[in-house]
Amino acid sequence: MSNKHQSEIKFDVNLDENKVPETISWTAEDAGMKNRDTKAIMLAIWDTKDKETLKMDLWTKEMPLDEMKIFYHQTLVSMADSFERATNDTKMAATMRDFTDYFAEKLDLLQKPKNI
Repeated sequence: MSNKHQSEIKFDVNLDENKVPETISWTAEDAGMKNRDTKAIMLAIWDTKDKETLKMDLWTKEMPLDEMKIFYHQTLVSMADSFERATNDTKMAATMRDFTDYFAEKLDLLQKPKNI
């Protein structure tokens, strides 16, 4: 007998009259998250039939530009990590990380040394 489990991840998006997100929340009860507020989502889905990526990027009016830059940087870093785990291609993952370092440098996201 199989012990299958179904898990659900849910996003609630409240839109203004122009269909621009005003608030976004998400729930993933298996991860202990319930109605957590967020200001941005990047979702990528592999369409097996058409062999293409479908994506959805949403952010609220309240998402600050500085946080958006950090969000993109951290997403790129995470993608490099996921790519390495999925493919075991350490050389390309390292190349991706080189780009994320460049990205952070150009956006001035790197930690500055504290004066002691």
